[in-house]
Amino acid sequence: MSYSASADPPQTPSGTPESSAALSVRRVRFTTKWELVNSTTSSSPNQKAQIVEVTLANILPAFTLSQATAINSKHSISITGNGITTVQPGTVFRLVPGDQVRMDVLVTGTEKVQGNATAMVEVRDSQGKVVGSAGGWEVLPLVEEWTADASVLARHEVPTWWKKAKYGIFIHWGVYSTPAWAPNNSYAEWYDWDMHIQNSPTWNHHLQTYGPNLIYDDFIANFTASKFNASAWVDLFDRAGAKYFVFVTKHHDGFALFDTKNTTHRSSVYLGPQRDFLQELMQTAKREKPNLHRGTYYSLPEWFSPDSAKYGFAQWPGGLAHNAYNNSEIEPYTGRLDIADYLDDLQMPQMLDLVTTYDTEIMWCDIGGPNKTLQVAAQFYNHAQSQGRQVTINSRCGAAPDFDTPEYATFGAIQTRDWESNEGMDPFSYGLDSVTNASQYKNATTIIQTLVDIVSKNGNFLLDVGPNAEGEIIAPMANNLLDAGTWLDYAGECVFDTDFWFQTPQDEGPGSASIRFTTTPTTFCVIAFSKPSTGEAIIQKRLPLLPGDKISLLHPNSTVSSTELDWTVGEDGRTTIRVPNQQVDEVENAWAFQVKYNVA
Repeated sequence: MSYSASADPPQTPSGTPESSAALSVRRVRFTTKWELVNSTTSSSPNQKAQIVEVTLANILPAFTLSQATAINSKHSISITGNGITTVQPGTVFRLVPGDQVRMDVLVTGTEKVQGNATAMVEVRDSQGKVVGSAGGWEVLPLVEEWTADASVLARHEVPTWWKKAKYGIFIHWGVYSTPAWAPNNSYAEWYDWDMHIQNSPTWNHHLQTYGPNLIYDDFIANFTASKFNASAWVDLFDRAGAKYFVFVTKHHDGFALFDTKNTTHRSSVYLGPQRDFLQELMQTAKREKPNLHRGTYYSLPEWFSPDSAKYGFAQWPGGLAHNAYNNSEIEPYTGRLDIADYLDDLQMPQMLDLVTTYDTEIMWCDIGGPNKTLQVAAQFYNHAQSQGRQVTINSRCGAAPDFDTPEYATFGAIQTRDWESNEGMDPFSYGLDSVTNASQYKNATTIIQTLVDIVSKNGNFLLDVGPNAEGEIIAPMANNLLDAGTWLDYAGECVFDTDFWFQTPQDEGPGSASIRFTTTPTTFCVIAFSKPSTGEAIIQKRLPLLPGDKISLLHPNSTVSSTELDWTVGEDGRTTIRVPNQQVDEVENAWAFQVKYNVA
């Protein structure tokens, strides 16, 4: 069957079935996420509604796609049973044969459920007729009080805001920003460790540049942060299109950028600039960019802390460092205070301060190793919940992770588990590295195409910048962020608050590597990484298109973005979108074609 944009969808006579789609409820999951909804009682104007994730499939074969076999009108999904009330149904507007969609249903009453209770799912068409149902789904109520029990914490998951956000900014900044040096393919933030490896490139560089008598802690005096401006930072992140940031509060060198109180004075509050940079950044973001979510990176181990030697492992042995050029000398660990136990008296109190004093929304740990994460996580979740907030922990905290964190890597296929790829704008380093030429930084095209690729596979992208010792995000990095932000300003509808397409993240057949797909309940996006030529964009994979759908190229000019393009689907299922060359030429980085469903 072939069809085009100009064809009108047939109208369904009143009282007849809207579709012959074969619906199947594939999954029903009572999550630990919630939203506040209006309460029916005046004494409690708001109440928590639990989010239930429902996956619905049209199990007819994909080759049968037609107006008759697809859902093309508003269908509502509700959940009932055992005192459960649906307060906000899930909705489906388009579901073609061979496809699946996920939606959230908000329910109340699960807190009263006892024992092995089950629930019923009902699907109703736009006329209110039940067109599908399935029972026997296990009911799991919200967790009202988190405990330091791995099996309980394992139920926790990323908040809805994190799933919608897609794009965050990572900031690696610290004493290592003073030497700001590493050979290519090495991390500049590892300077302290690498300079202690005899005859390594960093060992030789340090000897030639600073001589044998300057130790790593001497760099603290030059970490001035004299140009640090929290307002400028959060404004840049916002204009770049990011929805959250993660600030490195303490790296493996043990030097913290927040008030470490009586755990240690190895901190910017007590040494060097004598400022609480985390407090400045978090408060500024909360005040000036309240929609920008705030996260904190925290290294669990420290390379050379004498207190962590008891728990040392691999490249994090603990114990004071021997002088890099005179092994008989022991280097000081500047700012250290006497404590009894590294985990109980430093690691856990510091992490809990990030939770309670600084109100972090993302606990982004690194390395793993011995930890008190179970205790921290329980207090983190309870503290946030008491404030009406929902927070998350990554996979490197050592226990009960919400999301995975591939480093300088992505996946080749859709991942059902939540994940976030993190990498630097510098292709080799997170911390600022003077060896890397600015021309090697990820430009807007690379940033956008990496982000879109990750989002099409159900992931988030955390892109790192490395400020200099004065606290500036250097112009080449800032400009690349802003260039990417320009594209997101007009094409972000195909990135933020989208879902992956169940069938495939990218096109199939010739040229498939250059096209990605994302979806929303009422739209479908085709994002091309290669510039369409000869006035046409051709997609090999059969798309969930029906006659009457509208397609446009998202464009810097909003008038052009709303201009409908001509399209056809051939007998072989290929879609051809005809687009004027002028429109194509006026777009950079990636070409996002947005399909708006013509729903009956």
